[in-house]
Parts: sequence; C-alpha cells; structure tokens
Amino acid sequence: MPEEIAVLNTEHMKLDGVRIVLVRPAGAANVGAVARAMKNMGLRQLTLVQPRFRGRFWMRAMAVHAADILDRMCVAGDLAEAVGDCGLVVGTTCRAGLYRTPTGTVRELAPELVKMAQCNTVAVVFGPEDHGLSNEDIKLCHRLLTIPASAEYPSLNLAQAVMIVCYELFGAAQAEAATEAARHLAPARDVEFMFQKLREALLRIGYAHPQNPDHILFAFRRFLGRAGLEDRDVRILLGLARQIEWYGDGGWRVMEEKRRLAPLEP
Repeated sequence: MPEEIAVLNTEHMKLDGVRIVLVRPAGAANVGAVARAMKNMGLRQLTLVQPRFRGRFWMRAMAVHAADILDRMCVAGDLAEAVGDCGLVVGTTCRAGLYRTPTGTVRELAPELVKMAQCNTVAVVFGPEDHGLSNEDIKLCHRLLTIPASAEYPSLNLAQAVMIVCYELFGAAQAEAATEAARHLAPARDVEFMFQKLREALLRIGYAHPQNPDHILFAFRRFLGRAGLEDRDVRILLGLARQIEWYGDGGWRVMEEKRRLAPLEP
C-alpha cells in the first residue's frame, strides 16, 4: 500500500504543471464532467474563459467527488489572460484548415507535454462545444494536437475529449521518458508580445501583406511554437524585430552613409 501511494503522488506531481483551459464553455454539466475526468486522471488546474452559463448546480452535480477541482477553478476574461504565464500552450482541433495543421495526436505528444510540465505550466486548450477554437484562439497556441476519430463523425463531446487527453497524459506520466530533464520556456505573454513586435516590423518593411498580416505570422507561430522558445530566444527575436523596424524607418540610410564614409581598405 505505501508503494502504491508513492506512485500516485509521483503521478500527481508530474501532472501538477498541466492546466486544462475551456474556452467559452456553454454547459455547466459539461464543466462538471470535465472536473470529474481531471480528478480521475490526477490533474488539478482548471481555467474557464468567458463561460456562457450562469447557474452552477449541474456543474457541481456532474463533478461528483471533484468539487475540489471546481473550488480551485479560475475564470479568465480572455484566452491571453488564461495562458499568459504558461510556457507551452497546446490547442485541440478536429478540423483541418490553413492554420490548423496538428503537430501530432494526443498520444504522440503526451510524453513531451508531461516532460515540459515538470518545469513549465503547460496549457491544453479546448474550444466551445458547438464549434471549437476560433482562428483568434489558435493564434495563441504554440502547438496543436488532435484526437483521432472516425471521419464519419470526428467531433467529440467536450468532457469526452478532455478525458481522452487526461488519460494519455496520465499514462505518459507513468513512463520513464517523462522523467527526462525539461527546458524552462518563456511565458506565453512574453512570446505574444514578441510576435506583435515582429508583426509590426514585417509590416514596416513590406514583408507582411497589409490586408492580412496574420497569414505569414501564423507560419512563424507554427514553426517557432514547435521549437519551444526560451527567454533568451524571445529576447533575440525581439531584438531582431526592433532592428528590422529601425531599418524600415530609415536606418538603411544611416547604414548607407556609414558605408560611404568608411575608409577604403588597402
């Protein structure tokens, strides 16, 4: 019995850094069922973004013995606030699209997510029950995962989707691979600030299309999201954005003048 308790406590510790984020959930009962699924699999952090229901009776009723999850639950005004302190933000999607290419399935990504959660807060983000995450929500996600399902009906109930993700994370937490050292990633709010500065810089030099600058930014978000940015990486990219902006604002003239006045080498 003591050994079993020790194993369970270790799993809890490995999953303490994982945050389940529900964006604009419409049903109180679904949120309660999500809390129960989290409790079953040893996850503790739940955040709601702009919940669309009022009463909490069914939320409490469906949670059963997971009331402690609801007692600790946070409510955020928007997704940026909900994930601002997270080092890795992973969105869930079942729809294909220009900006919705998944990095992998939940089973493929679970070991990496558990590993990263050892020294970062990792957010797994789920969209509303009726249509999932919007493109604006997807912009704030560093990675995307999918849950394989029949092409005839791939859309899962919200609580079912959360349970599958939590189950795969729980299984990954038991594997030795999840104990490998992880890197400290930059907080999402700092990464998002860098992306906004990069957007301004690329617009300044005409690289981003003024009518749809986010099109090229989505590409940057995808490959930089896969890399996992540390604080130093963000500072370097922020410096690059500022230099591009300076150059586009007339800095090129300063550089041309310096080259013109530089003495010729013998």
